[in-house]
Amino acid sequence: MLFIEYPKCSTCKKAKKWLDEHGIEYTDRHIVEEQPTYDELKDWCKKSGLPLKKFFNTSGNLYKELQLKDKLPLMTEEEQLQLLSSNGMLVKRPLIVDHDIVIAGFKETEWKEKLKKETSHD
Repeated sequence: MLFIEYPKCSTCKKAKKWLDEHGIEYTDRHIVEEQPTYDELKDWCKKSGLPLKKFFNTSGNLYKELQLKDKLPLMTEEEQLQLLSSNGMLVKRPLIVDHDIVIAGFKETEWKEKLKKETSHD
């Protein structure tokens, strides 16, 4: 399982603690040092079943500076993917990627539900 995070992010820290407490093994990946590629994001979006908009870090400073709230609806999916893959700080975090599971952001109830098969072998 891949755990994509920005280490200074408080939500990422909570999510990491949750994974550790549940004995779930993962590989860390720094979202800025090794930012998600266009192909990865396209694949993850498809696997997640979520709209691409859900992969944007809407509370981030860069999102606000670029006025993406107004611009995203006017952009094609291709343009959005190009933009997302250009800067890891635009991507919602943390991200969990494991085979056919992709989760953007940390909501404990969602993680419990989607990752229960991971924890069921304890």
